[in-house]
Amino acid sequence: MRLAVVALSGVILVAPGGAEARPLRVLSLDQCADQYVLALAPDADLALSPRADDPDAWMRDAAAGRRRVRPTLEAAIAFQPDVVVRYWGGEPRLLSRLEADGARVLTIDDATDFNGVRADIRKVSIGLGAANRGEALIARMDATLPATSAHGGTRPRAQYLTPGGFTAGKGTLIDAILFAAGFANAAEAPFFAPVSIERMVLVPPARFVLGFFDQSRDDWRGAGRHPVLQRLARGRVAARLPAAALTCPGWFAADAAAMLKAGA
Repeated sequence: MRLAVVALSGVILVAPGGAEARPLRVLSLDQCADQYVLALAPDADLALSPRADDPDAWMRDAAAGRRRVRPTLEAAIAFQPDVVVRYWGGEPRLLSRLEADGARVLTIDDATDFNGVRADIRKVSIGLGAANRGEALIARMDATLPATSAHGGTRPRAQYLTPGGFTAGKGTLIDAILFAAGFANAAEAPFFAPVSIERMVLVPPARFVLGFFDQSRDDWRGAGRHPVLQRLARGRVAARLPAAALTCPGWFAADAAAMLKAGA
């Protein structure tokens, strides 16, 4: 059984009897978890997911040169992690075996607002023995969030749109990003839902907020790339938000809000 002693750096383990210290071993099971462990435990012995340096990863530059491990039972057991971080990755048999072997599994929750992101950062940072680093990351996020307008008035309405033809309503982090940037969400249905091209032609939104359109390989024939919508969006695009700022409920959602505020 492991005996963990968390040092100021949050990455030192010593075994009973004063055995030689070694870095904390952290296994990340998906791309979202990669972002968290790279930001909160950069000095740990990290095993990242195969998608850690994809173009839609916020911390892709920090992932350069890091070990990659496929989320299989054999690979995970061979790595012998002390802590496992996941958002959606890892099937139940794998997670059960890792816990049985003594690893702590930290799950990033699907945050729908910035309070939820703060809670995720705190949970993961504490689990990694890096609470101070987590609070610093939260402070950085809060400093990045656009200042709320002090005066009243009607917020301009904006329609979020992906290449696949989906939008996001209440109960999503996208809605929180729109609100933080000073917009009202034009989506009528809650959560994620397909858009109606016909309805938007009849009642065009004042502004479009385009997300994931920098990923040209994805949804090339999706409804969001329909020529009618592309013509409708001309001159009405408040911002084109990069996929890297939207793929995960992380602190960089504040960067997306800041980009949208600046574009507007």
